[in-house]
Amino acid sequence: MSATPQKNRASRRVLAAAAGLVTVGALVAAMPAGAHERGHGHGHGKGHGHQTPARTVDVQLLSFNDLHGNLEPPAGSAGMVNEVQADGTRKDVPAGGVEYLAASLRAARKGHPYSITAAGGDMVGASPLLSGLFHDEPTIEALNKIDLDVTSVGNHEFDEGATELARLQNGGCHPVEGCYEKGKKFKGADFPYLAANVTSEKTGKPILRPYTVWKKNGVKIGFIGVTLEGTPDIVTANGVKGLKFHDEVETINKYAKELDRQGVKSIVALIHEGGAPASASYNYDCDSPGAGDGVSGPITDIAKGITPKVDALVTGHTHQAYVCTIPDPAGNPRLVTSAASFGKLYTDTTLTYDRRTNDIVRTAVKGSGKKGTKHHSPAPSNPVSANHIVSRDQKPAKDMTDLIARWNTLAAPISNRPQGYISADINGRGSTAPEKPLGDLIADAQLEGLAPADKGGAVVAFMNPGGIRADLVYKASGSEGDGVVTYGESFTVQPFTNMMNVVDLTGAQLVSALQQQVSGPNEASPKILQVSDGLTYTLDMTKSGADRVVTDTIRLNGEAIDPGKTYRVAMNEFLAGGGDGFAALGEGTDKLVGASDLDLFNAYLAAHSTASAPLAPPAADRITVIQ
Repeated sequence: MSATPQKNRASRRVLAAAAGLVTVGALVAAMPAGAHERGHGHGHGKGHGHQTPARTVDVQLLSFNDLHGNLEPPAGSAGMVNEVQADGTRKDVPAGGVEYLAASLRAARKGHPYSITAAGGDMVGASPLLSGLFHDEPTIEALNKIDLDVTSVGNHEFDEGATELARLQNGGCHPVEGCYEKGKKFKGADFPYLAANVTSEKTGKPILRPYTVWKKNGVKIGFIGVTLEGTPDIVTANGVKGLKFHDEVETINKYAKELDRQGVKSIVALIHEGGAPASASYNYDCDSPGAGDGVSGPITDIAKGITPKVDALVTGHTHQAYVCTIPDPAGNPRLVTSAASFGKLYTDTTLTYDRRTNDIVRTAVKGSGKKGTKHHSPAPSNPVSANHIVSRDQKPAKDMTDLIARWNTLAAPISNRPQGYISADINGRGSTAPEKPLGDLIADAQLEGLAPADKGGAVVAFMNPGGIRADLVYKASGSEGDGVVTYGESFTVQPFTNMMNVVDLTGAQLVSALQQQVSGPNEASPKILQVSDGLTYTLDMTKSGADRVVTDTIRLNGEAIDPGKTYRVAMNEFLAGGGDGFAALGEGTDKLVGASDLDLFNAYLAAHSTASAPLAPPAADRITVIQ
């Protein structure tokens, strides 16, 4: 998801000193652009033997997105999937965890001799401690075992820069921390990362393969992978240094034409950009009468602009679940899918491949079981796509259980350390309200740590909502005891370990920053800053743009903001760089660099909670919202 600070330095701070970013040229040299053929097809079920192949063959496409290194089942609301029941009621179903994702995918492949597994980016980054502590090597290892065939890059694949992304692809031990297990060298990803719209500023060439071609028994399907063009706006400058990000539609159309010239007529686009469905339930009928496209947001315009040469779109980034049909430029229905996040869902799509035309037959498309509009009919085939829950009721995959146990043993000395105590769930990622209880807690921790004169003299703190990656769950998994917050849990909430900044901003700049939450690039999808205790104001969402912030209600410690006065403001380095569309916050002067956000958070937990006096969830009453 967007709006997340991007520099995951936690394990470097825990285990070693930070390393500098190597040149992008090293990545370009290591990862030449071009086609890459894959065709192991997982081999499940019986093949055709020596029989004459039928004209059409069903190809199974299994897909997921936004795993974010969630190897263990995500806790609290982050691990729930909303499901519509037969009687129309809804319930939350526990889901996710790589043990169950592996089991689900393996079970789904049975009986399908032609099966491909693809992903829509953000496989790593913003990861829980079990993966993030080891620079996401455990997740790459798990994806190799799952038999992932291909993935696009997402914005989080750039959290630690292009050179670290190259290491995840090509292997090799970490340049600073070395190898994590004696005698074992990290071998990298068995699957290709695709980055068609990410080029080197020096060479103008893609830094990774733009596409790959999957082949089996004469069946050829091309995959083009892109991330959102706006990646530089949601990643720190070091993460995208030396890179250019290009328009998604233009890039996909360019490489679709190139694949077509090579005789590859069946093409799937893996796009790390998404939208918002009309319902939060994963099994909502996106193509039901009156639903329109069933999904809104950036992906709709992208889908409508991508050449009809592309037969299906696997998307991500927004962490939403949808299986929709959106017309291509020729007016033909085309599947657009997304499988939520954290491995809670997977999408199962049937692509009917015509051996005579080498193309996918799109005679009728079914999204979530709903038939779309028919067009040309060279063969009576009805491709079907649906999202499926990764249930925790099934038997977990033993190799994944063993993988998790092995890495947990390495992480245990750090991850199990108690940091504080809570009396109930404190929701962050799981809260749908503009002001989140965990957001208040984090902002208060930042203000307290940076208010002393020798620490920066801050009078207010801002936290970006996308940087809150989880909830603090009272009854967490594990054996630490209810209400105990471990280092692993606090790290999962704030996995980037961004350094804190304190800067001078005028009152006018503060007001502008609050207005930028709901205007400009953030007008369609507001990004509401979490604020420290003492700052209050009203948001009127019945209005539009900057007018949504009722300026005469803004108070700091009971006093109106003085446009000409200078205020010391604390925020993480991502916001201080103007990230997430907050240009006003990037105008700060007299910068002081403080401790990391995670260090301040843990210090606050330790100072304000004990086993006998745990922290209660904040009231979340600083921002008054008029709907």
